[in-house]
Amino acid sequence: MDSTHYLACDLGAESGRLMLGSFKNETLSLREVHRFDNTPVSKNGSLSWNLPGLVEGLHAGLSLIGDTGLPIAGISTDSWGVDYLLLNDRGEVMHPVFHYRDPRSQKGVERVLSRVSWESVFAETGIQFMGLNTLFQLGAESEERLAEARALLGIGDAFNYFLSGKAVSEVSMASTTQLYNPVLRAWSDRLLRLAGVPRRLFPEIVPSGTCLGLVNGPFNRHQCLKNTEVIASCSHDTGAAVAAVPAENDGWAYLSSGTWSLMGVELPSPVITDACRELNFTNEIGFGNTVRLLKNLVGLWIVQECRRAWQSEGDAWSYQDLTAAAAGAAPFARLIDPSDSRFLSPGGMPGKIHSFCRETGQSPPKTPGETIRCVLESLALLYARTLAQLARLTGHSFKMLHIVGGGGKNDLLSQFTANAIQLPVVAGPDEATAAGNVLIQAIGQKKLDGLEHARAVVRHSTALKRFEARDASAWEAAAATFNQISQAQPPIKLPVASTTDLH
Repeated sequence: MDSTHYLACDLGAESGRLMLGSFKNETLSLREVHRFDNTPVSKNGSLSWNLPGLVEGLHAGLSLIGDTGLPIAGISTDSWGVDYLLLNDRGEVMHPVFHYRDPRSQKGVERVLSRVSWESVFAETGIQFMGLNTLFQLGAESEERLAEARALLGIGDAFNYFLSGKAVSEVSMASTTQLYNPVLRAWSDRLLRLAGVPRRLFPEIVPSGTCLGLVNGPFNRHQCLKNTEVIASCSHDTGAAVAAVPAENDGWAYLSSGTWSLMGVELPSPVITDACRELNFTNEIGFGNTVRLLKNLVGLWIVQECRRAWQSEGDAWSYQDLTAAAAGAAPFARLIDPSDSRFLSPGGMPGKIHSFCRETGQSPPKTPGETIRCVLESLALLYARTLAQLARLTGHSFKMLHIVGGGGKNDLLSQFTANAIQLPVVAGPDEATAAGNVLIQAIGQKKLDGLEHARAVVRHSTALKRFEARDASAWEAAAATFNQISQAQPPIKLPVASTTDLH
């Protein structure tokens, strides 16, 4: 049987990749064709994305595919959520394309919550509070920019627009904006009105796996795409990654591990309750209108920022060397709360860890190995607490945690996580986002029967690693310490909310 080939453009916070996915005999193989940097642009105190650089990176990858002569059945883009670009009435991108870490968002939070209460926002959308959510970013936009704009697209959807000429919002991406109602399965007109955001900006919402037509426009110059269909797979990278979780039966949760950690469970309907809101969980949409009840947690971002800081000082640590040094450091010498707001912003990460330790009566780490050990142990304990919260919210008892994404390649973190949750952990695939992107394209073209079939393909195609729980008493004691230092941190502070309800 001949192979069927797909392309996944996977845009992440650090880099973009063009991945080639090939099906043959119920097996999926993935190959990285091209990787390109995704470096934000800092100018006059503002942070934005280098969108032309990402477009150029995709063109460069497609040129390499052209050299192979392979027939490409489909192409789709996935990206991080919440960020967006605006198109003018000529269909052109309005720059800048703001980064979710741009400081303007705080102004948006204050502006939006002066018009509508946080409780009403959550009741309408089921999305957790994060100051970087699209709703709050739009709250910081100028009236002039919004008046000039004619359409708003998430980053992944925007690249599918560049490829096809069709501007739509795929549902998994739409659900990250905090402007989508998961019960009505539509944009929240009431919230858009109260937030002062023009309804005309928001395009048609389409299901995951929607075929958008053949490649059209500037990308049509690539011979490899002459008969290629553009497919809106899951435009949100976590939605794509969860589609590739190699699970079967019930009783599992997932952790999509990378720059961010996203821990959750797949459900048939959203959980929009006071308890869910107070624990700051979110209801995002996955393939087939499933609900990903999850919490967005800071992840290996802290490690990445530490490495950047040490590199700037002339210490060129690799991730492998840092993990090896962490494995040799003393256990539980100190802990941090990774969800503390200081760890969300870039720059000076080792110093932020030192200050947290001093404020909580702990000795700061003295070496990179001690620093990374502290971060990885603390992340594992945060995962354990989050999994316990998921169990309370859903009434489910879990038998296994699946870790997918690049963070699953860190065996030390996977073992720490198994120890912290006292359950087996199965790691893989590490290329879950690209795999899910390709699998959903194949479902859209009816090459696969559905999600269960796709997950069976992943199990058949991937070398999975299993980690059994160890050292229960030591991790139980560490959890008690972790909970103490976490409780010492102030809760999320919201601006004084309006009494406006969604009527």
